[in-house]
Order: sequence, then C-alpha cells, then structure tokens
Amino acid sequence: MNVFWHRRDLRIPDNRGLALAANDGEVLPVYVVDTDLLKQVGKRQRTFFMNGVRELKRRYRSLGGDLLVRAGTPADVLADVTEEYGADRVYYNRHYRPARRNRQRRVDDRLPTKAVEDLLLVDPRRLDSEYANHSRFYDDWQDEHKLTPFDSPDGDLVVDAADNTGVPDMEADIDLPEAGYRAARDRYDAFLDAGIETYNDTRDDMRLAVDRPVGAVSRLSPYFSAGMLGLREVWADASERYDAATGNARRNIDKFRYELSWREQNYHLLHYNPTLLTENYKHFPNQIDWANDPDHLAAWKRGETGYPFIDAGMRQLNQEGYIHNRPRQNVASFLTKHLLVDWREGARYFAKQLVDHDPASNYGNWQWTASTGTDSVDVRIFDPVAQMSKYDDGATYVKEYVPELREVSADTVVDWPTLPKSRRDDLAPDYADPIVDRNEGYERAQRVFEEALGKR
Repeated sequence: MNVFWHRRDLRIPDNRGLALAANDGEVLPVYVVDTDLLKQVGKRQRTFFMNGVRELKRRYRSLGGDLLVRAGTPADVLADVTEEYGADRVYYNRHYRPARRNRQRRVDDRLPTKAVEDLLLVDPRRLDSEYANHSRFYDDWQDEHKLTPFDSPDGDLVVDAADNTGVPDMEADIDLPEAGYRAARDRYDAFLDAGIETYNDTRDDMRLAVDRPVGAVSRLSPYFSAGMLGLREVWADASERYDAATGNARRNIDKFRYELSWREQNYHLLHYNPTLLTENYKHFPNQIDWANDPDHLAAWKRGETGYPFIDAGMRQLNQEGYIHNRPRQNVASFLTKHLLVDWREGARYFAKQLVDHDPASNYGNWQWTASTGTDSVDVRIFDPVAQMSKYDDGATYVKEYVPELREVSADTVVDWPTLPKSRRDDLAPDYADPIVDRNEGYERAQRVFEEALGKR
C-alpha cells in the first residue's frame, strides 16, 4: 500500500501522482492541514482550499474510500500515517514555492517517496534554465510533448480509512466560487461551449467581462490555483477543439492554449529562481528609487485613486477576490509606475485578496508589469486613460464597480483624470480626485527606471 499526499492538487481525475500511486497497489489519500503554510495565503483562498478538501473527501467516500485529514507538519504526519497503516511509500506531486520545496525535502529525508510532475504540462527541467523573453520560452515549450490526462484510480484501490476527522471550518468575507473538481469541470465545459471559439476576439472586451463573465474568459484561475482541475485535461480538450476547428475559431482556440504557456513560464522561473517572490529578477546597476507613499498605497488598495479604470479593478478585487486580466495588468502598472510603489507591496496585497492567488503567476506577473522581470521592454508603462478608452470605452466595467460615476457619460468617465477639478466636483462630488497627475506620474516613472538601468 502507498500513501498519496494531496497538496495543491485537490482532485481525483487527471492527478498524475495519485494515478501512479494506485498503479503500484492500494492507495491511502492524505491531506495535511499545515497551518503555517496556509497562513501564506489570504483567508479567502484558505477558505476556498478547505472547501475543496471537504469536497474531495466527499468524492473519495462516494468511491468507497476516504481522505485522511490530519493537522501538523507534513513530515511528522506522513511518518505517523505510514507507520500506522504499514505503507511502503509516499507519492506526491512536486511543487515549486520555496516553502513547499522545503517541506518536500523534509518528507524525503524521513520517508521513501516518489515525487512526480503534475502541476505543469512541461517539466521545467526539460527546458533551458533561462530565456530572454516569453517568445523564446514558448518556442521550446511548444515543441515539448504534453502527456495525456491520467485516469482516476478504481474505487477498490482506494483504502477506506473510515476517517471521521473533519476539515477545519473557515469563513471568507465574500461569496466564493463553488469548490471541487465537478464545479471546475462544469465551468470549463461552459467555456468550451460558449467562449473558447471567440476567446481571442472577446477576452479584453470589458463590457463582456460584466455581461458574460464566463465565456469571454474561462474564469478557471481559482481552480488552477487549487489544483481542482488538471492542466493535461484542459490542454487535451482545448486541443481536440483546435484540431476540429477551422478559420477564426481555430485562431481563437490557439490563443487560449498559448495563454496557458505564461503560467508555465512563471513556474519555470520559480523553479530556477526561488527568490522570484522576494527579489527583482532583473539586475539593475542602480537601485530603483521607489517613492512608497503609504497614502497612495492605501488609496490604491481602496480603489480611490481617481482613475476610474484602476479603481474599478481594485474594487472588483476587493469585492470578488478576482480581477479580470486587463485591469489586473493596469492596476499593477499604475502602482509600480505612476505611484512608484514597490511591486512587492502590490503582490502581497493580491496574495491576501485573491481567491485565485498562484505564487508563480502572481509574483512573476507583478515583476513583468513592474519592469523588474522578464519583459523584453526595458520600461513598460500602461496609460490608464488610453487603456480604458481602448477596452472599456462604454464605461460598462467602470460603472459596474464605481457607482459614483454611473450618472456620468461614458466619454467623460474615460477622460476623467484629465478633466478640470471643478468639472469633476460638479459631475461626481463623491468620487476621489486623481492622486497623481497622469503625465507627471508617467514621466517620473520613466526617469526613475532609466536611472536605475544606468541610462541617465
């Protein structure tokens, strides 16, 4: 008999480590409630995880087995479980966050283990250790073989531990998505039926982000972050649609598959650069002169910067634990460029608020947007006015989350940060004034980053 150690892989279907453990005999699934590790994410995501563990336990019981739930450090818990049940080996899926890697090593030091790659489509060790940009990474990644999904183990191979230990109860301050594989699969099926064939054409349409949030984009990120849906399963179904499609639909489906490679690259970065979560990836000959104004940071967190597109994004984050990718990039750029606040402040706030927080994607994308990461552009600055004009010219998204502006015409909302104060006060006296001048913020950021790069 083998133990399978569930971690951020809260599913039975397409779980490589679980499938391999079952191929080697009976398997006892175990989840360790590691409170120290859970503290590294916000309460919203902790609650979502525990909901997922609870759903996973129900699923195992429906198969005639059970999920053993124990609290403590993984090395101690797994050592006790293997001794109690006479298990031969502990199987687990490899993870890359430094804290999780440390726990893996401690388990490896105490017990016979087998670690496998499940989190990604391509094992980072099969690729070069460094890439100048995403295009070069994608070329190599695309050429690598992707495994097909793994079957769920037969129910008679899952040990019935008859475990009555409950999953810790937690509460979040917002409504959470339904947890578990079935909810994830239903959401993916909805996207396959109503979104993937138009994905590239509609993904940045912020009107659809309000009117048709699942369809224009997949909204699978919470399930990816908790491992409630396997990447091989997602890739296989998308590829099947791609092979059967023609013309514009084929192009749209391929864009969805391409976007999965960004998550893969961020984990590739974290594998080879464990300090990605705490240190600049890019080397600067001079220090970045961050302003780090605490009042600006607080206004950004509240969604009261006086920039409608930015504030809508932050309020969506605060209200839903999710933020659409287009405003997600914009709020990060605004904080690190127009406000010159260190990217680590923003990344930590995202980690606290997001239900879909994924360590590699969160910190890797923050670094990319802050121009401290892998971006091939030395200093990338998103213009929040131009971005709203391009992606939310009808102000549908902004008015959904910024009610102070609902009675203001859309073109006026787009130009809001550039209007005279007297006009802003007349149209929406309850809405915040811009906390930084649009042009001055842009020019200051350009100057500070060029000085850090030694170009001035």
